[in-house]
Amino acid sequence: MFSGIVEECATLVAMVKEQENVHFTFRCSFVNELKIDQSVSHNGVCLTVVSKTDDTYTVTAMKETLERSNLGGLHVSDEVNVERSMLMNGRLDGHIVQGHVDQTAECIGVEDAEGSYYFTFRYAFDKEMARRGYLTVDKGSVTVNGVSLTVCNPADDTFQVAIIPYTFEHTNFHSIQVGSVVNLEFDIIGKYISRLIQFQ
Repeated sequence: MFSGIVEECATLVAMVKEQENVHFTFRCSFVNELKIDQSVSHNGVCLTVVSKTDDTYTVTAMKETLERSNLGGLHVSDEVNVERSMLMNGRLDGHIVQGHVDQTAECIGVEDAEGSYYFTFRYAFDKEMARRGYLTVDKGSVTVNGVSLTVCNPADDTFQVAIIPYTFEHTNFHSIQVGSVVNLEFDIIGKYISRLIQFQ
């Protein structure tokens, strides 16, 4: 379980393909605090630490994860947003994030808002999945590359998010441009409510 409050950007330093899996090795500032079997969110994808050195750690992604997320398109030196699992003894600053990416979206617009930015994303819309809560709603929560954000101006297959300078600088939003592919996780509460309504 995560909150969508990114701790920092980790740098990908190595990728090793093994059959249908890919082992990703990252470098970040809190490697010495990590433990084997610990869960870490990478661009919103919950992955398990399988090995570590003094300054790097490795996680493994299976085929389904690579196909459903943007991790399969990573290259060495790319930055990913990382967050360790949430402690249950403090404030929930973002929203409840599972680390289970639902699908990807493409950035179709970046607008300078006099210091902040509006990013517009388009995702593949499926009416049946939308009935189950896989959609965005105005002022609702959405996770983009692991970042907890508030939805602006949602349509059937697009939505916007407003990014303040701090978030722009401290997450990989500073590298997102038109054409970039990001990971989406829709709000789990909305999914449960939508699903329950179908049984009434």
